[in-house]
Amino acid sequence: MSPIPRGRRRCASTRTATHAATPGRTPTPTPEDDHWKKFGITQPAVSQHLRVLRESGFVSVRPEGTRRLYSVEPAPLREVDLWLDRFRAHWEERLDALATEVARGKRERRGGSARGATGQE
Repeated sequence: MSPIPRGRRRCASTRTATHAATPGRTPTPTPEDDHWKKFGITQPAVSQHLRVLRESGFVSVRPEGTRRLYSVEPAPLREVDLWLDRFRAHWEERLDALATEVARGKRERRGGSARGATGQE
């Protein structure tokens, strides 16, 4: 399997760009100004993120009057998803173990630890 093209890696590494390109977040074309209001960052910063997304193929843009509407392109996201498949089993195992430890810690804080104050049973 080929690696993800450099531009797509760059795009996927920014939190705002990743959020903007997440499927299901924006089911219909969205104007640029809606994004900067949602993310609480400046309009020029959103423009820069959207430019990276567009140049990387994650979104398409079409002018409508004085606005530019952005739509998520699913094909590059599927490409990234396929690339990530080889890592998922490793992550899921580790994340399951982390979830178990977090749940154990919450139980111990609520009901007191099974160990005494000195850390010995």
